[in-house]
Amino acid sequence: MTIDSILSQIDAEIAKLTQVRSLLANTGKVSATVTERVTKKVKKTKKAKKVAKAVKAAPVAKAAKAKSKKRRTLSPEARQRIADAQRKRWAAQKSK
Repeated sequence: MTIDSILSQIDAEIAKLTQVRSLLANTGKVSATVTERVTKKVKKTKKAKKVAKAVKAAPVAKAAKAKSKKRRTLSPEARQRIADAQRKRWAAQKSK
C-alpha cells in the first residue's frame, strides 16, 4: 500500500466516524463539509467513489432504530454462574 492510499482510507474512516457521531448526538444532519473534504482529498478510484457515496447516503432511520433497542439484563443467578465459570477458568490457567 502506498502512503496516499493509506491516508485516503484514514480520511474516509474519519468521515464515517464523524457522521456516526453526529447521528448519535441526534443532530440528524450530515456535515456537508466532511463529505466535500472526503471527495476532494480521496483520489477518484472505484473504492473512493463508493466511500464518498456511503458517506453521503447516511441512513438516519437506522440510527434511531438502533437506539430504541432494549437492553437485556441478567438474573443474579445467571451472573453468579458466569462468575463461577470464569473463576474456574482462571484457576485452570493459573495451575498450568
